Amino acid sequence: MSNGVVQRYEVQVSGSDGCTPLWLNANKYGLSSLSPFNGYVRGGFERSLEVDEDKKWGIGYGLDLVAPLHYTSDFVIQQCYAEMRYKHAVLTIGQKEQPMLLKNMELSSGSQTLGINARPIPGIRLSFPEYWSVPGLHKWLAIKGHFSYGWMTDGSFQERWTDGKKQYAKDVLYHDKAGYLRIGPGNMSFPFSLELGLEMACLFGGDIYNYKKDALKGSNSIKAYIDAFIAGGDEDKSQHYQTMAGDQLGSWVVRLNYDHEKISAAIYADHFFEDHSSMFFLDYDGYGYGRDWDTWKRNRYLLYPLKDIMVGAELRMKEFRWIDGAVIEFMNSRYQSGPIYHDHTRSISDHIGGRDGYYNHYLYAGWLHWGQVMGNPLYRSPIYNTDGSLTIKDNRFYAWHFGISGNLLINLRYRLLYSWQKGWGTYSDPFLYPQENLSMMGEVTYQFKGNGLLKHCTIKLAGGFDKGELLGNNLGCQMTFQYQIIGKSLFFLT
Repeated sequence: MSNGVVQRYEVQVSGSDGCTPLWLNANKYGLSSLSPFNGYVRGGFERSLEVDEDKKWGIGYGLDLVAPLHYTSDFVIQQCYAEMRYKHAVLTIGQKEQPMLLKNMELSSGSQTLGINARPIPGIRLSFPEYWSVPGLHKWLAIKGHFSYGWMTDGSFQERWTDGKKQYAKDVLYHDKAGYLRIGPGNMSFPFSLELGLEMACLFGGDIYNYKKDALKGSNSIKAYIDAFIAGGDEDKSQHYQTMAGDQLGSWVVRLNYDHEKISAAIYADHFFEDHSSMFFLDYDGYGYGRDWDTWKRNRYLLYPLKDIMVGAELRMKEFRWIDGAVIEFMNSRYQSGPIYHDHTRSISDHIGGRDGYYNHYLYAGWLHWGQVMGNPLYRSPIYNTDGSLTIKDNRFYAWHFGISGNLLINLRYRLLYSWQKGWGTYSDPFLYPQENLSMMGEVTYQFKGNGLLKHCTIKLAGGFDKGELLGNNLGCQMTFQYQIIGKSLFFLT
């Protein structure tokens, strides 16, 4: 009888001419390297909450350890967690890879806020991971969501990467939260459903270092935790870090689904924001003059257009083996509330909040963990930087992304990814001229069948390349061997 525990053992080897190509490196929960030759040996076990899905209570846990070669660290605790479920609520303690929501895990380029491109962050998380239907509405209205607090583990890496000569932070705290609303049952009687969501995250606390200044001490008080949760603080008026909630960011997300017996389809959008101007497309702009420079005096507002957004479409074929999934996405991040940045002063009453600087922050290194951005990898991660900085140097771009998957045989699956991107750098440090990049990847996965040891084995072979100035010209291949055992010990396997 199975005890519900799944053991996984994995070996991966990557080789490249140049850096590891984008789609051999990205969206792997940070378990990747740009080194021309890299790899890892990985082992662990997991007991999923799904084992107890027919019970009121559920228990889950997992441990995932990695011995890497030519990575940013010599040993990786990729996952180590325990979790408990009571009815719909789940409490998770530790470090766990959380799935990306409202987007295809295999084919999408990634979410802009809560992505799968960086290592998971340890902490405490309370979630309602599955939609809970509001009683009495016949499944026409359902909700789910989560919130968590954690701590970043890359402080020593940031100090080592910058050699202490550029901006970095240590002992930083982390918070994220999300809420989703589903309208419509999405079943055979009415196959449509609309999902609306808000994803938000924050970096706060910790110690911020800059070689030109003394270290700034972030607040770890109860108020700092509350400010992180409510996106509070008083950054503009106090000019003291201790009263700030830190680096606040997030996304408005929406997805319209159609689910039929033979196919399912969806269109979706993800609008990223760094502050109120890009979150609400609105700023108050009616301040007074002189002594009233910081007082609301007039009914005047500044409207920002919706220009920065990811839009996508997904198709799933349930009875067509050759192509069972396809995704197309377009993303634009060039506007960022405009090129002008000005907070009102005693001499200038107009309030314009532009130059948002997506994924960067004037105190923290930015929206990254262990050198990889924590959102969409088309924002160029700092591990590509050659000057020892942790700045995202290309956050103004537009891009097209395509993905397709299917089964060539019953046990032979393929996946193809293609991305084209044109970037302008950042507002504060623009490129002299726009730079482009083309990235492609092809992957096949073979699942052994039959009896004996091989029936537990999976082999993946992937090849990819980058071409262009944004990431350089790179060509590489990757092989992954995985061995999985369900409900038994490796040493007693027959």
